[in-house]
Amino acid sequence: MAATYKAVISQDGPWWVAWVEEVPGVNAQEKSRDELLASLRLVLGEALELNR
Repeated sequence: MAATYKAVISQDGPWWVAWVEEVPGVNAQEKSRDELLASLRLVLGEALELNR
């Protein structure tokens, strides 16, 4: 069963920013929402792998 995480996403001027509430240090900033989600997934995956 896959875990579910909640991302807080907002736009600040031309930048999209986000972080995952359940995992400290998992955040991203990109110029498009699609790029942001891809980066956030990558960072979350890396953090989960390191914390195994």
